[in-house]
Amino acid sequence: MTLLQLLDFTWKLMFNPELLPDITSYHSVNEPLALQWVGMEDIAVPFSIALSDGKLLPVAGKADLLVSLDQPDAKGIHMSRLYLHLNEQLANKKLDKTCLSHLLELMVSSQKGISKNAKIKLKFDVILEKSALLSNEMGYQSYPVTLSAQRIHNEVSYVLELSIPYSSTCPCSASLSQQLYGAAINEHFSAATIDKQDLLQWVESKAGSVATPHSQRSYAYLKLILDNQYLLDIQSLIFKFEKLIATPVQTAVKREDEQEFARLNAENLMFCEDAARRIKGELERMKFVTDYWFKVEHQESLHAHNAVVIDQKQRM
Repeated sequence: MTLLQLLDFTWKLMFNPELLPDITSYHSVNEPLALQWVGMEDIAVPFSIALSDGKLLPVAGKADLLVSLDQPDAKGIHMSRLYLHLNEQLANKKLDKTCLSHLLELMVSSQKGISKNAKIKLKFDVILEKSALLSNEMGYQSYPVTLSAQRIHNEVSYVLELSIPYSSTCPCSASLSQQLYGAAINEHFSAATIDKQDLLQWVESKAGSVATPHSQRSYAYLKLILDNQYLLDIQSLIFKFEKLIATPVQTAVKREDEQEFARLNAENLMFCEDAARRIKGELERMKFVTDYWFKVEHQESLHAHNAVVIDQKQRM
């Protein structure tokens, strides 16, 4: 090939990308077999989610994009097409079911007949503003969220995964502490009657700090299969479960907030079974949740191991 012919060929390649080699289109495979899922993981993509008041919250997400490889003799899928469709349909846009459904459809059609099914998994943190319990303070809390959508035989389904931290105070430990407290009062005030002011002074002194029940950071891990008609409202779901458990972790606190938090924990003494039953009862009442799995984890301060409950939707 002369220099002039080489320059001419290079010029044609620059302005006609179709001349570039594509081995996935014409190379044969050694062992023709279909593959269930092929694609890419942890693709950075920025998008927004709608909050309960309609405002949009920007998030920095990571996306997994997968399609089935149903044509046994196809060398591989066209990964770059998946990447470009993700950018076109989701990057810097509002996340909703219409967007996800359209993206799944494009992922399948972009493979030109070698794929029938598609799957998207989005992982991101939702940072929500939360008010203090009593004071006028506020702060922000981050919640890890995973939203998955898949298109199998033209049917689309959605799965939402949430992690919600809270505090749990052990009922057994509270009862044992109360027993010690009663014994200390009986020992200190041996007379038949007790002066109210003397009792209050003793309670508020260092001597009155007889025993405290143990409490610990706890977590509810939820995996919810959503009805296709349900409009995503992640903020409302998070706050609903925090209200249900009644002792969610706090952001900014002043002394009055910390005292109120202590009161709430005393009013909501719970084993992991108690927290699990609250969550399970609410999930059973949610009509838009067609199936679910959850785990409650109390990271024990008394033991070196955790107390857990794992459960799923009741079957008829």
